[in-house]
Amino acid sequence: MKSAVFFVAFVAAVAADKIPDFVVPGKCPAVNEKALFEQQIPNHSKYAGVWYEIALTNNPYQLLKQCVRNEYSFDGSKFIAKSTGINADGNLMRHNGQVLPMPLGDPHLSIDYEGSFTAPYVILDTDYENFSLSDQYLRRCEAAFKEIGVDVSRFAKTVQGSNCPYDTQKSL
Repeated sequence: MKSAVFFVAFVAAVAADKIPDFVVPGKCPAVNEKALFEQQIPNHSKYAGVWYEIALTNNPYQLLKQCVRNEYSFDGSKFIAKSTGINADGNLMRHNGQVLPMPLGDPHLSIDYEGSFTAPYVILDTDYENFSLSDQYLRRCEAAFKEIGVDVSRFAKTVQGSNCPYDTQKSL
């Protein structure tokens, strides 16, 4: 019995030692995912297109650091994702993945990129019509994140703009 308890304690200690540093203590955001998902399902085809990343949190699986351009194609059941941008070494890079309903029926999407693990993907809000983000809407996004308990100080702005090679990225 003592050896079993020791083994469990040892495994727990090893597991705790392996928690990545980008995982920080906190609580999950309070979101009614079921209501959001039901509202968004009929609009998934409108989510397809090109999205430019404006900010992200520290995540070692996100290899693109600047000029991040995400292109989503919807096939009726899932999105094929093509993300391009500049990595930490300053090189252009393409990252392929997919966004699809959670396999076990949870009321949200999941994102699955090559070389990473599948993770929940929740669309919090979009009007599916406007494709720009003014300062007013950026503040609205920050307020929405704060309202559900997300620490917005963890976000780092993604470099975008005229120095980005978007035309070259389209052909990757």
